[in-house]
Amino acid sequence: MKEKIRRLLKERKAIMLAHNYQPPEIQDLADLCGDSLELSIKAAQTDAEVIVFCGVLFMAETASILSPDKTVLLPRKDAGCPMADMVTPGDLEKKLKELPPMPVVTYVNSSASVKALSTICCTSANAIDVVNSLDEKEIMMVPDRNLAMYTGSNTKKKIHIWEGFCPVHDRLTPEDCKKTKENHPDAVFMAHPECKPDVLELADVTTSTSGMIRYAGESEKKSFIVGTEVGLLYSLQTANPGKKFYPASAGMECIDMKRITIEDIARSLEFMEGEVKVPENIRRPALKAVQRMIDLSQ
Repeated sequence: MKEKIRRLLKERKAIMLAHNYQPPEIQDLADLCGDSLELSIKAAQTDAEVIVFCGVLFMAETASILSPDKTVLLPRKDAGCPMADMVTPGDLEKKLKELPPMPVVTYVNSSASVKALSTICCTSANAIDVVNSLDEKEIMMVPDRNLAMYTGSNTKKKIHIWEGFCPVHDRLTPEDCKKTKENHPDAVFMAHPECKPDVLELADVTTSTSGMIRYAGESEKKSFIVGTEVGLLYSLQTANPGKKFYPASAGMECIDMKRITIEDIARSLEFMEGEVKVPENIRRPALKAVQRMIDLSQ
């Protein structure tokens, strides 16, 4: 099956992307692994005609936003993101009418239609810089309340919080973390900003998935507790074979990130199934918000 996929990738002039939370066998097969925005940017810079995105729907949409001339395939169309579903364009428009005029900073973990209503997008790695780049003193952040609270604690701006969250990160408790820290007292605790504030208070480092990989690689420490989806442990271990990584909680597994199988990828490539195409009337304003963030980062 893997040989078939490699053959189809070549025949279709395709590139296969895998998010860090994907199962090990899919990460091993992918041309590129990483976080969703990083992957979409890199794929846009290649001469590939087809992008096979092993992740969830909003990631494939972002690839479509950045690469309108490429065919983007999501091998399982039912691979969604509960947090992204917690904000809709209609609800956002309604909320903004209740508030004074202010910019909307939208986490990339959101639908293309919500990005299209946004001033600028952000990632978990650059949210603070994005907020501080804006002149306004009041800002709406959607959809993740935990990322918004983390950002608010690191800026002088007033952040209006949307009540969305990642179920996987939100279920991690201080009790889980304390127990894991007791079992591994010498380990550095790295936590994702999508975790609750009381969890982040216990962390030695708060950073994104790519930030965790970079930190673990540069650190002199030999063991780490990982406060994010358990799929990242494989990426961390692969990049740092001489170090040890422990999940903050074994229950931090995203069902949607584990939906795609090797068989799904082969079928998607063979029959060109699962195409994700963002309509131009949504893509253009969404691209403005995404590109503004990219330009800021560069």
